[in-house]
Amino acid sequence: MIRPLLSVLAAGLLLLQNDPGGGGTQVDASQKGRTTSVRLTFSQIKLSGDVKGGRGDGYRIKSPCWYEPFLNAEDMFKLKSDPRGNASRIIADERGFLEYIQQFKDKVGQPGLWWVPAYDAGDPQGPACWGGLELFVFVPPNTTPPSGITVQRLAEIARAALTVPEPTVKLNPEDKSFVNLPTWVWLEGVGRPRRSVTAMIPGVMSVTVVATLKGITIDPGAGSDRAEVRQDGCGASGKPYVKGGQFTCGVRYLRASLDQPRTSYRLTVTSEWPVEIAGQAAQAQLAPVRVQTTRDVQVGEIQSNVKP
Repeated sequence: MIRPLLSVLAAGLLLLQNDPGGGGTQVDASQKGRTTSVRLTFSQIKLSGDVKGGRGDGYRIKSPCWYEPFLNAEDMFKLKSDPRGNASRIIADERGFLEYIQQFKDKVGQPGLWWVPAYDAGDPQGPACWGGLELFVFVPPNTTPPSGITVQRLAEIARAALTVPEPTVKLNPEDKSFVNLPTWVWLEGVGRPRRSVTAMIPGVMSVTVVATLKGITIDPGAGSDRAEVRQDGCGASGKPYVKGGQFTCGVRYLRASLDQPRTSYRLTVTSEWPVEIAGQAAQAQLAPVRVQTTRDVQVGEIQSNVKP
């Protein structure tokens, strides 16, 4: 059951005062047209690698809140009972403060760690998920509590932060094509065909996810009665036009676009980046990154007159 609103707000203020991550790590991975970002809040997780300079695909973590290991019993008691850091609480309610820190005092001398909750504020369900967790959970050694961070969950967070280049669709002919004329399709601005993100809780665990550009899919913006697609020979990013070359990647439009919206076909090229967990590819599956890029293609029709 989710705690009452006042309790959640009070808990949030308490965590902000003693936040293990120094206010929380925030990393955005945005997709054109909508915000799809991971924003780690009250978290010790550090993200590095290709979290910026590209485009995310809206991937969501399966559960937007979790527990992270924090301090041992002795250090937690020192933190929570420190009169300098808790002066206002002591002045406001000394008896209540002593009752509050008793839970930490009781664990002194016991092996284990206190775990604290964190969440992804980029997910609309993140705050509510976090509100359903306990503020502090004491966990014995070599044990992960329910909803505790794991390598798999950390890999999902890295996957959510991963961005890939948003390339430009190039065509030949560039400005206007014609019925039955091969229109070559390829991508420019792909950059490095390998992208990676590392998510780490310092001194606890680390995981790296790697995305590698595999290929493209072409949607001509028309059905098979209007367009013939060739993409078996596209390779990873399409095939640039070569004079006299074999046409193996692109579209041959069969009808003019004059009757279409904007008098053009809306061509979409989707680049696909399969994702693996470095060193653990056989143990876990993560959805590939798929990014779409579109452009209009105007297709004309050459008229000819036959004289007897």
